[in-house]
Amino acid sequence: MAVYTEVSDQALQSFLDSYALGALHSCKGIAEGVENSNFLIATDAGQFILTLYEKRTNEADLPFFVGLMQHLAARGITCPQPVPNKAGVALGRVSGRPACIVTFLDGVWLRQPSAVHCGAVGEALARLHLAGADYDGARQNALSLAGWPPLAAAAGARADDVFEGLTAFIATELAYLQQNWPENLPIGIIHADLFPDNVFFLKGALSGLIDFYFACTDMLSYDLAICLNAWCFEADGSFNLTKGQHMLRAYQSVRPLSTAESEALPVLARGAALRFMLTRLVDWLNVPAGALVKPKDPMEYFKKLRFHQKVSSARDYGLEP
Repeated sequence: MAVYTEVSDQALQSFLDSYALGALHSCKGIAEGVENSNFLIATDAGQFILTLYEKRTNEADLPFFVGLMQHLAARGITCPQPVPNKAGVALGRVSGRPACIVTFLDGVWLRQPSAVHCGAVGEALARLHLAGADYDGARQNALSLAGWPPLAAAAGARADDVFEGLTAFIATELAYLQQNWPENLPIGIIHADLFPDNVFFLKGALSGLIDFYFACTDMLSYDLAICLNAWCFEADGSFNLTKGQHMLRAYQSVRPLSTAESEALPVLARGAALRFMLTRLVDWLNVPAGALVKPKDPMEYFKKLRFHQKVSSARDYGLEP
């Protein structure tokens, strides 16, 4: 989450007049994240999140996201629910941007998750994959293999300003992944961005999943590889095998991986690390002037990618035979 587009009091009030949420009490920009503009609003009806979708989000994809959250909630996944206005429509416009109000979920995200928390995320991810199996919407993953070369090109030689030799490193890794990226693995709806700040816990238990605006149709095990990257590394860049074991064991207790998925996990983890390194790199090099946003360090994922390059099998992530 972040704030790129400011919303005037007049524009906000005009937008809220079309909702049955009562009077506005407060509105506060949320600085965390990097994608859309988000605000915590409080009204007579309670607390909600107002999201303004920025340029990277395709407006044509918004019905997919809205429908997906409704679909998952109907199947027991706790996630934000789009709030319809008085006309029964969940999408509108504020300050020239497409916008949506969603329900507020109780809980906090964990800055230092334990192995037990990683297990809870693994189970929740598998349940999400099963719940999404009969969703009739589909959305191509624009940030998978075909999307990485344009990101590398957008960074260009400036990547070496962040770390000497990074441009050549990216080119070499791209060539490897293009040669070895798996095919014919089980696909379905994936979250594609299930980082710790998108998972809430309350009294030690997982209480909800948020931010479905990267959700798409892709390999289910790629989603798991994203979570291994996001949850199972320590601050010093080392992989925590115990966290990996808990996540993988819990995921497989709900949705067992096929042999092909298990064998592909190291390559998928490399691809996931490169994807986030590239998007962070481009954002790092192109922070809009005056934006209330905290760009994330691309070198965190460079270190993770270097670890994955040395992995020989999924057992190195804690996958049990």
